[in-house]
Amino acid sequence: MPQSSAKGAVADRANFASFAVELADIAAPIAMQWFRHGLAIDLKADRSPVTEADRTVEAELRSAIAARFPGHGILGEEHGRERLDAEVVWVVDPIDGTRSFITGMPLWGTLIAVVVRGSLEIGVISAPATSERWVGERNQPTTLNGSPCRTSGCRELAQARLFTTSPYYLHADERARFEALMAKAHTTRFNGDCYTYGLLASGHIDLIVECRLEPFDYCALVPVVEGAGGVISDWDGKPLGLGSDGRVIAAATPELHAEAMRAMGLVAAEATAATSR
Repeated sequence: MPQSSAKGAVADRANFASFAVELADIAAPIAMQWFRHGLAIDLKADRSPVTEADRTVEAELRSAIAARFPGHGILGEEHGRERLDAEVVWVVDPIDGTRSFITGMPLWGTLIAVVVRGSLEIGVISAPATSERWVGERNQPTTLNGSPCRTSGCRELAQARLFTTSPYYLHADERARFEALMAKAHTTRFNGDCYTYGLLASGHIDLIVECRLEPFDYCALVPVVEGAGGVISDWDGKPLGLGSDGRVIAAATPELHAEAMRAMGLVAAEATAATSR
């Protein structure tokens, strides 16, 4: 890439990152006006809950993106997809952790990602109820509320604090693999959705294994985890992208990531994730 083009790409990315933070600022007060207040809860076709808060936050984010970058694509959980063949695609989850949201648990967040020519360049995990915000940008250190944060550096499964949102999301074979991993981990906990990835980036937990995620669930997580020194991939050890199958492993270090894959019987491509960034 010519030097001028490289500088232009960096400038564009910085512009996108700044706007992603603006979007998080837009989303937070809208979501918080419903949090721990009465609101109607509907069920989608897959029996997952959705609320007026989910729909309104996403509508506002989509409107803001369209006004600033009318040629960009948008993928959101509640209002579908537009121009996914565009060079730049914004991926948003207005309230990741709706079950937590509707039960008064503060471990939910708004996820915002920027995908440039298929590469996950920018990710924001905004947790309004706890006043925490993680921002990840390719080749830059991840920040928590403006200060750099790092993963724990844990390299051994026997010392690892392991999370998954719910074991009920795992099919029989997947659950057997997770149970083999859980048997070797130091501590296992459940729940947390996107919030756990912020905790991993900040060094409080070490390993996350999940299934059945959609692009709006995981795209924002990748720059956050990687910018903090962690590794995140699919179960084949391949980098995540818009076309991934929704099975995710995130770890504090390449060594822990590789050991977790071995414990789950997933060894074919373990080196890919450790060296992909």
